[in-house]
Amino acid sequence: MAKDGFVASITRQSEDFPGWYNDVVLKAQLADYSPVRGCMIIRPYGFAIWESMRDELDRYIKRTGHDNVYFPLFVPRSLLEKEAEHVEGFNPQVAWVTHAGGEELSEWLAIRPTSEALIAEVVKDWIQSYRDLPLLMNLWNNVVRWELRTRLFLRTTEFLWQEAHTFHATEQEAADEVALGLEGYRRVSEDWLAIPVIAGRKSPAETFPGAVYTLAVEAMMRDKRALQAGTSHMLGQNFARSAGIEFLDRDNQRKSPWGTSWGFSTRMVGATIMAHGDDSGLVLPPNVAPHQVVVVPIFRDEEGRTAVSGAVTGLEAAFAAVQTASGPLRWKVDWREESPGFKYNHWELRGVPYRLEVGPRDVAAGQAVLVRRLDRVKEAIPLQALAAELPARLAAYQAAVFASALDFRTANTHHVDSYTDFRRVLEEKGGFLLAPWCGEAACEGQVNTETGATIRVIPSDGPDETGKCIIDGRPSERRALFARAY
Repeated sequence: MAKDGFVASITRQSEDFPGWYNDVVLKAQLADYSPVRGCMIIRPYGFAIWESMRDELDRYIKRTGHDNVYFPLFVPRSLLEKEAEHVEGFNPQVAWVTHAGGEELSEWLAIRPTSEALIAEVVKDWIQSYRDLPLLMNLWNNVVRWELRTRLFLRTTEFLWQEAHTFHATEQEAADEVALGLEGYRRVSEDWLAIPVIAGRKSPAETFPGAVYTLAVEAMMRDKRALQAGTSHMLGQNFARSAGIEFLDRDNQRKSPWGTSWGFSTRMVGATIMAHGDDSGLVLPPNVAPHQVVVVPIFRDEEGRTAVSGAVTGLEAAFAAVQTASGPLRWKVDWREESPGFKYNHWELRGVPYRLEVGPRDVAAGQAVLVRRLDRVKEAIPLQALAAELPARLAAYQAAVFASALDFRTANTHHVDSYTDFRRVLEEKGGFLLAPWCGEAACEGQVNTETGATIRVIPSDGPDETGKCIIDGRPSERRALFARAY
């Protein structure tokens, strides 16, 4: 049995983190394996978590003036190959349709790895004047990238995601858009999923294929590895020029628009699991939890059931009027013919923030026992007071989950100034390492080859700090954030 809990059937984090992760995903019924290699089936509980973060991000996207659109799943080979650097970066992962309708196709069709090439080809008929800009589009769709090694939610052959694509009359407008997209990801990660992130710029080696630069937010998981929580790309005029997109500007000169794209995917379900979970399973922030409260009726006979049922009916009526930070209260009453211990195990594994135990003696005393999943603190609470108190309790729970993750990241972030210290700290402690880097790809590559760590970002809020590169000793203006990553 897991310490202080009811879950005994999952691997402990400290013993085998990947094993723990797979156990949680499968046994909490978030997802399952598909008959198609590398693909996954997202089960209702996992999809509800995805829907919550998806809908919150969609609200941000619409508030900032973007419209949702849809583009086809198939991309003609000729379009994908127009932007050479882009296709070179994706080519190993592209899945091709070569036959259809019993015949070989005259032109192969790529199953969408991303949509830049197709969109650039189509919008050249939509953009004729500066009056047609900015063009702000967002897609919610699926993509396919043929991965050799897959893991549920984190890296699958097919996955769900959001990809925004925008076109602008000036470079500055596009740069502002790149920052706007990244801010949306920061808000969803921190305010909705309670995952603290570090924002910054990717190194050239980690930049999206064909982009001028890439911004990203990086999060730390409970095994001290990094996970990329969202990326936003400045495409410059590369894709527009490749597709022949031009517009007549205010000065009557024909120009190519500046483009951006930014993306966020179902890997953030995996991030939520790994950023907060413990040896008993999920620990879900209330904003994203499919159920914020689960009521477990406890009784031994029909008389007890009748008493408890009356109290639960009153609770349900009160719960129906409760509004939380993430909308109407989400609750469930577990009337299954199972033991209370079985139900505790079931909902603890699934990370429900609060469990309410209601038995005949509780009803007689006008109270129930409220159990907080985060630390398993039990508290007797008057039934009449519960509904009114839940919004504040859930808000405090959300803040506590974020604070716990932030404290963990802070404790596992290290400043190092030499390659000897870098390698020692990475092996002994892991986590995030902030180290001077000269900007040379060769130095970055050496670190990756010898240690498995990569530059996650050059932190945006990092101070200007002169130093010497840990590899070649050349001048460094700012520390880079290194980590082993998913």
